[in-house]
Amino acid sequence: MSLREHYDRHILPHLIDVAMRAPMATREREQLIPLARGRVLEIGAGSGLNIAHYTSDVSALLALEPNEKLRRKAAPKAAAAPFEVEFIALNGEDLALDEHSIDTIVTTWTLCSIADPNKALQAMRRVLKPDGQLLFVEHGRAPDARLARWQDRLNPAWSCIGGGCNLNRGPDTLIKDAGFVLESLEEGYLEGPKLLTYHYKGVARRA
Repeated sequence: MSLREHYDRHILPHLIDVAMRAPMATREREQLIPLARGRVLEIGAGSGLNIAHYTSDVSALLALEPNEKLRRKAAPKAAAAPFEVEFIALNGEDLALDEHSIDTIVTTWTLCSIADPNKALQAMRRVLKPDGQLLFVEHGRAPDARLARWQDRLNPAWSCIGGGCNLNRGPDTLIKDAGFVLESLEEGYLEGPKLLTYHYKGVARRA
């Protein structure tokens, strides 16, 4: 096994789990996740940190997570959930669910690292019911031109050490370009380095 493979397989999942436990991330979850209802598809479920924030309005959760170690970390949380949780070991671009079969799709800090976010969002739109909702909180491109230029410069190195995470994507634009309408959108810096912490949070529906 190469050093890079060892890092991606054994070290990166732990770093992701620790980073996603930050208080700022928890606060965003507490505000967004309780809006989910019905049959929920979570893209990039990670170590299952969203599970505790779903309410009784959720009937079932399909937790899509390609990383085996993160799925293992999430398993105890899934076992304690008051609804059925099914793990799907696929990437976001590879959704194989029935059309119009999902009430709510959730993405939290996921669109930054999907290799082909447009393809993944098109797949999400396909499986979402006509009256369904996409809930998202994502970091991305800062509105400050100087910061954005630094995000562009640092992105190749950051993506290499961050499991494919991109600093400079515009999640709001990606979502709209995939055929969604933004019903609500909040933007702003959270705590921490501004290169990493400009956030987009909102609700989108099929156009």
